[in-house]
Amino acid sequence: MRTIPIYAVAALAEIAGCFAFWAWFRLGRSILWLLPGMASLAAFGWLLALVPVEQAGRAYAVYGGIYIAASLLWLWLVEGARPDRWDLIGAAVCLSGAAIILWAPRAVP
Repeated sequence: MRTIPIYAVAALAEIAGCFAFWAWFRLGRSILWLLPGMASLAAFGWLLALVPVEQAGRAYAVYGGIYIAASLLWLWLVEGARPDRWDLIGAAVCLSGAAIILWAPRAVP
C-alpha cells in the first residue's frame, strides 16, 4: 500500500517547511531559510494530493494523525527533546483514529 509512505513523506515535507519559518522567525536564522521552506510546503501539498482517498477532507483527517506522530519524531530526532509518555499516548490515540478513518469499510457509491 502506497498510502502510508505518501502520508509519511508529506508529513516530513510539511514539518520541514514549517520549521524553516520557525527557524527564521523564532530562532533568528537567515530569511533565506524561507526559500527551501516554501518549496517544502509546496511539495507537501503536492504529495497530499497524491493520496488515493476519494475525498480531500478524509485525506486531511487521516493526515492529521500521521502529522502528530511525525511531529513528535521531529521533536526527538531534530530538536533533541524526547517525547514523554503523554506525547506517546496522544500520538497512539491519533494514529488509531487515523487508521479507523482510513481503513473503515465503506459502501462504494
